[in-house]
Amino acid sequence: MIEKLKQLVSSVKDEAILNRRHLHRFPELSFQEYETSRYIKKVLQSYGIAFEEVADTGLIAKVVGKQSVSTNVVILRADIDALPIHEQNDTDFTSNNEGVMHACGHDFHTANLLAVLRILKGLEGDFSGTVIGIFQPAEEKIPGGAISVLASGKLPLPSENVKGVIGLHVSPRLDVGKVGVRSGKFMASSDEIYITIKGKGGHGAQPHLNIDPVVISAQLILSLQQVVSRFANPAIPSVLSFGKVIANGATNVIPGEVYIEGTFRTMDENWRAQALALIEKQIKELPGIYGATVELEIRRGYPVLINDSRLTEVVSAYLQEYASKESFEHLDIWMAAEDFAYYSHNYPALFYFIGVANAQKGIGSELHTPTFQIDEDAFEQAIGGMAYSALKVLER
Repeated sequence: MIEKLKQLVSSVKDEAILNRRHLHRFPELSFQEYETSRYIKKVLQSYGIAFEEVADTGLIAKVVGKQSVSTNVVILRADIDALPIHEQNDTDFTSNNEGVMHACGHDFHTANLLAVLRILKGLEGDFSGTVIGIFQPAEEKIPGGAISVLASGKLPLPSENVKGVIGLHVSPRLDVGKVGVRSGKFMASSDEIYITIKGKGGHGAQPHLNIDPVVISAQLILSLQQVVSRFANPAIPSVLSFGKVIANGATNVIPGEVYIEGTFRTMDENWRAQALALIEKQIKELPGIYGATVELEIRRGYPVLINDSRLTEVVSAYLQEYASKESFEHLDIWMAAEDFAYYSHNYPALFYFIGVANAQKGIGSELHTPTFQIDEDAFEQAIGGMAYSALKVLER
């Protein structure tokens, strides 16, 4: 089966590259992936693969093995949205949509899943069970598309012989041909914090007549770091960062308000709840000490992503069987967030990384940067490894 799959991967790789480049050329933001969805439908129809719409712009495709009757199910997931980034690469498939770019590899994820489903459709007489492919919208923006997919009722229940949900993500920190996996807690929860501190603006030479929201904001941001440094168990990874501060004053003008945006991430759901309560309390109370008022919004984002230990063990073995033990790497936790986490709280799930970096080709920019690029030879490992793992998990 491995040799047969490798031959099939070779036969579909060029088309996967063309699909990826088309999607890269025409990226769309979260909850706006209408043309992307149309393109995926067109490709699935050409493969003779049945599908239905979900979560507005998403799709659920299905391939049923005909070797024998089996109720076993494996779910494969790819995300389809892009980011609000202006691409700086110079290729013949650079983004045509100004200010929008596939800077996180979702074009690769989608093209990869299309290729996997095409191969499995061609092998439907050689396996039993059902493979479901989710083309999921809006991974990049809270609340994420996974919630809508799960709430749609269009996926089988966990009790209905779902053997696992499997997803992959490109990684520029792994060389092309490498695959990285971690069992258990893998990616962090993510919550967004939006703050407006309202004081009293005025002349910079008369601070005693003002209520300075700039100084109050500075004190608040620094004091909030103690939530992590003095309340968190040091054994629990936690990150509290503020990346946007707008104080629209001048050298001699104290503004009337300051706007702040930040994020809190951790690897423990109980501590997450405690920390958010502490953050909210401090934000609401500290400005009042200095006479300011505050408006606060905390948007609950994605939960901790947990890779099922048993599924991780068996799929790791399959990925090594398909490629080699030398291609396999054990990963550390990553404090980025992924709405694939919702699947991991409902099914046995595994989310793993595929290497796409190649220093000789000058490919190594980080995710979410305007120069992010992919060595498309990664399709050889990604397509074959996912197809082989899906077939083997169905057999279990």
